[in-house]
Amino acid sequence: MRLSDKELLIPASQAESSRINAQTRRGRIQMLFLLLACASPVIASYFAYYVYKPEGAKTNFGTLVQPAQDLNPAWFDIPFKGKWTLLVARPAGECTVKNEACLEALFLMRQLRIAVGRESSRVQLVWVNTDGKPVDPEILLAYDEKTAGFKILTLPKDPKLSAEFYTWLDREGAGQKIQLIDPSPAKMMYFPVTNSPKEFGSIKKDLEKLLRLNRKGENLQ
Repeated sequence: MRLSDKELLIPASQAESSRINAQTRRGRIQMLFLLLACASPVIASYFAYYVYKPEGAKTNFGTLVQPAQDLNPAWFDIPFKGKWTLLVARPAGECTVKNEACLEALFLMRQLRIAVGRESSRVQLVWVNTDGKPVDPEILLAYDEKTAGFKILTLPKDPKLSAEFYTWLDREGAGQKIQLIDPSPAKMMYFPVTNSPKEFGSIKKDLEKLLRLNRKGENLQ
């Protein structure tokens, strides 16, 4: 191998050291690109929803929670981490077949899970029964875990934890709305209850976009 005039002017030990340093720099750059490639889905979802929000990148219908509000796993005895969750809080004593507001919330959540098709296994539905009363048998038949995918939970027995949950739930006045919890787990968005087909389509687009950008929660079952 013929050396350049510049290399000939450098002592052998220094030339060898320069080549090693150059190889090290190339290796570090390659490692950096590899890490960026692996992290790109997470970075993309973060920027799409928390940083870069021009007019065309806003949500279709849901309201973003900024910053996301962590959910305390101690509140309930089911796993939230690693799962996408739609959560609503309603008293079972008031949630009867005559209470359209309650039924519309449960119906909307059930239909959203169905609407995302093959991604439905990544979404769990949670109804927090805030008064602890028995659920109406007719409603339970339509919105149980086996048929509709609902997990019906009660408030934490510890008054402090229960109060923490209510504070988390109603922050930004979102208490009566449907909460979307990401796999971290944290509330990152909430939706109003609606029976409008157009608004349903907009909520569905928001949910589908999130599921596409962030592939966490793929192995829900």
